Amino acid sequence: MRENRPKSRLLALGSAGVLVTATLIAGAVSAPAAGAAARPSQDREAKGAEIAAARAAKAGIKWQDCPADWGLAKPIQCGWVSVPLDYARPNGKQIKLAVDRIGNTGTKKERQGALVYNPGGPGGSGMRFPTRVTNKNPIWANVAKAYDFVGFDPRGVGHSTPISCVDPQEFVKAPKMDPVPDSRADKTAQRKLARAYADGCAERSGWMLPHMTTPNTARDLDVIRAALGEKKLNYLGVSYGTYLGAVYGTLFPGHLRRMVVDSVVNPSREKIWYQANLDQDVAFEGRWKDWQDWVAANDAAFHLGTTRAAVQAKWLKLRATAKKHPIGGVVGPAELISFFQSAPYYDSSWVPVATVFSKYVAGDTQALVDAAAPDLSDTAGNISAENGNAVYTAVECADAKWPTSWQRWDRDNTRLHRDYPFLTWANAWMNLPCATWPAKQHTPVDVRTHKGLPKVLIVQSARDAATPYEGAVELHKRFKGSRLITERNAGSHGVTGLVNPCVNQRVDAYLLGGELDGKDVTCAPHATPKP
Repeated sequence: MRENRPKSRLLALGSAGVLVTATLIAGAVSAPAAGAAARPSQDREAKGAEIAAARAAKAGIKWQDCPADWGLAKPIQCGWVSVPLDYARPNGKQIKLAVDRIGNTGTKKERQGALVYNPGGPGGSGMRFPTRVTNKNPIWANVAKAYDFVGFDPRGVGHSTPISCVDPQEFVKAPKMDPVPDSRADKTAQRKLARAYADGCAERSGWMLPHMTTPNTARDLDVIRAALGEKKLNYLGVSYGTYLGAVYGTLFPGHLRRMVVDSVVNPSREKIWYQANLDQDVAFEGRWKDWQDWVAANDAAFHLGTTRAAVQAKWLKLRATAKKHPIGGVVGPAELISFFQSAPYYDSSWVPVATVFSKYVAGDTQALVDAAAPDLSDTAGNISAENGNAVYTAVECADAKWPTSWQRWDRDNTRLHRDYPFLTWANAWMNLPCATWPAKQHTPVDVRTHKGLPKVLIVQSARDAATPYEGAVELHKRFKGSRLITERNAGSHGVTGLVNPCVNQRVDAYLLGGELDGKDVTCAPHATPKP
């Protein structure tokens, strides 16, 4: 599931905004969830997760001020949780996960425990979550009274034993090849780049790759729960974080108290992950058109044309210009897609992207270079971008078996590109390393309800590009008793972070009082951006 990464996120391929098995806090051990132990190895992993969680419950977390270079000022505190690299060998090699927290802002009596957050990716860091309290984010003020806000870097991410596939400075260099191939030779060159990327992952991080799975991150989440001293997990997951939550709920149904999932990855085994990415290409095209319609309706501000067709013509002209002569020597079609894709992702990007586009058409090329080109001096940012892409690739490639036949990739993406050209080939090259992945590929978890699963709140916009609406419907079917809030005529990714009282009040009611509507709810859209 392509996440909207920083603009330097394209490699050979083409950013912003995811648990497993039973372990009771007192060190008592519960049986694995029904249906969770289909194979002997899963039995071992379930048992290993119990052992690791019991150990973490005893050890707790030594909270202290966060390291100065993490950018997390007091009163946010940081700490570490040790987890097994391989849950089938819980006493073998351990890796450390970075966690942080801020205490609830209300009274001791108001406190309901910890709320743990994952923003997506795979490859996203949740460590900024406590800053919603320090920054006084009004949407989360009520929930912050009741909960400690807890973030973490998942395995392989950021401070949590980070993985890498290529030198970060090489990773961000521009311009890249145009993702849209003109010839068989172009496709051959992209295939070589994808294979080289997969080989680089093996060379730099091979020891971690077999263990970079969503089920392992779910097990990690349960160990974090135990280390926090929580008998049951309260969880907020966005984007890929919804799949992490779905897997956690399947593997640890009795360990969940409350869960909100927002902008939902389709959990069907048939969708994870090859088909999910193809579905994404279709949804992106629809939301790209929504943005163009809005730009055309605001022609007085942007002067990019009064119809979608006129705006698209200017986009195609820009793309052709950048292909012939990269703008500023560094912004070619790949960099353009990486920058412009944030508009179909998030409504908050509608004005900034249109403004940069408008300036370019008016003759200001520097604004586009500043926005879309990599910053080679930002070494920390480039390390983060490369790490995020490495984790994205490692998790998606390890979670499921991918097609190895180039003919299938070529056929499927050629067909899709004809009708959905905005993202299709860029997404294909980004995922193609999975076709030659050098580590074990697993079978996805069969996400569904098992005994003890509480009622889950699902939130989704109807026109989401990154996680198409059908994913929310599918999870709703699989998690009995769940409730679905649909934001109609909207498509921004990550609904719970937007101002929409119809959504915000229901999230509060659920997290604060466990209250859900008697039936599914449709909300009017949040406010459309204004130029």
